[in-house]
Amino acid sequence: MTTMTDASVREFKMPDVGEGLTEAEILKWYVQPGDTVTDGQVVCEVETAKAAVELPIPYDGVVRSLHFPEGTTVDVGMSIIAVDVTGGAGAEVEDAAPAAAEAPAEEVKPQARQPVLVGYGVSVSSTKRRPRKGAEVPAQEVAAAVQQELNGHSGRAEANGHGGHGALAGLAALPGQSVLAPVAGRPLAKPPVRKLAKDLGVDLTTVTPSGPDGVITREDVHAAVAPVAPEPVHAPTPVTPAVPAPAVTYDGTRETRVPVKGVRKATAAAMVGSAFTAPHVTEFVTVDVTRTLKLVEELKGAPDSYGLAGLRVNPLLLIAKALLVAIKRHPDINASWDEANQEIVLKHYVNLGIAAATPRGLIVPNIKDAHDKTLPQLAEALGELVSTAREGRTSPAAMQGGTVTITNVGVFGVDTGTPILPPGEAAILAVGSIRLQPWVHKGKVKPRQVTTLALSFDHRLVDGELGSKVLADVAAILEQPKKLITWA
Repeated sequence: MTTMTDASVREFKMPDVGEGLTEAEILKWYVQPGDTVTDGQVVCEVETAKAAVELPIPYDGVVRSLHFPEGTTVDVGMSIIAVDVTGGAGAEVEDAAPAAAEAPAEEVKPQARQPVLVGYGVSVSSTKRRPRKGAEVPAQEVAAAVQQELNGHSGRAEANGHGGHGALAGLAALPGQSVLAPVAGRPLAKPPVRKLAKDLGVDLTTVTPSGPDGVITREDVHAAVAPVAPEPVHAPTPVTPAVPAPAVTYDGTRETRVPVKGVRKATAAAMVGSAFTAPHVTEFVTVDVTRTLKLVEELKGAPDSYGLAGLRVNPLLLIAKALLVAIKRHPDINASWDEANQEIVLKHYVNLGIAAATPRGLIVPNIKDAHDKTLPQLAEALGELVSTAREGRTSPAAMQGGTVTITNVGVFGVDTGTPILPPGEAAILAVGSIRLQPWVHKGKVKPRQVTTLALSFDHRLVDGELGSKVLADVAAILEQPKKLITWA
């Protein structure tokens, strides 16, 4: 058996890879016991309530053990892997020789303390030991002792009325028995109680004992001869039968249950908290975005002319820019509610969140200081955000500190929706699908590219006028994208 000292084994605990996270799920181990690891080497991938993160080990050594299998959710601060920092050169300790076990029991001596896996010792106790207080004694021995005591003292007890106490005192000294145990076929009672039952003509076998461990008392004997008072007759009270809770049925062949954890669990909790904390208001506007789509095609056709070479240009880029311009014109919408201090926090920066659907659930990373970015810089940031989210590599830091969010439900063919605010934000813009529809343009009905925008906002921070102005500005820019030049 190989043992290690505490100094040679280092325990790596589950870190808090985000702000205030309490748990993480181990997705994959990259090492196994016996593998050599170096400082900074990634040993596992975990999924927090924010994102999937790779954890590096801060030690050099040999993996001693993995404390949790893949798929286990572990609390922050719990040890997940043990590393032998000496490289596995621990001391070898032989198991105790079995010779001592072959010696007669009375000759076995206590052995010295033996080291165990983590360096602590355990004492080997002597073969002879005093019976522990409260230890159990075989029922046959108790019964025999009771019978012997009763036979030897019952005569004296009936003569003086107190000899039974001596019998009880003697039996109380039996290991593990503080009271008498009943003898087969004979009820348990003190001699004075037996005499009382005999005088009153009470058969002790018909008496219900109330004393400790089934001992019949004087009160039990008197109760056996007392007249039974007739029970008063009451009109039956109608009782409403309790309705049992419906049993949860689960058909394993037709149903699948998926544990709620990780990103999906965090999203559910956040959405419930937001929906029942911030009073939501949603406003809608349908807008002709034909000119915006033409501008997108123009930018794609000559990317070098606009500094967009190698960058992805799509309608979302111009929608994001339009929202940033609207926020610049109405900065009060870029705020949050401080419940503890009862204050409105106006923010002079915009961290623009972009809702992204991933295999692990919905996440909302944000572009830091989006208000300062040019159109090419915004296009680059959007491209990196989307690709990182799809690959599952979004860091927790990228999802913290958002101020305003865009969710593009149009990519799923949805016309519009009523989005729920991310916690701590005052507004979220939903963009519906862009469709060719009949539209009155310059006094004539023509086919135009049309979409519907929906803006949800926290009515504690944003009143109807402010919300309407922001939404109207976004729509005006998308209808006439030249306003980006005059309003920016």
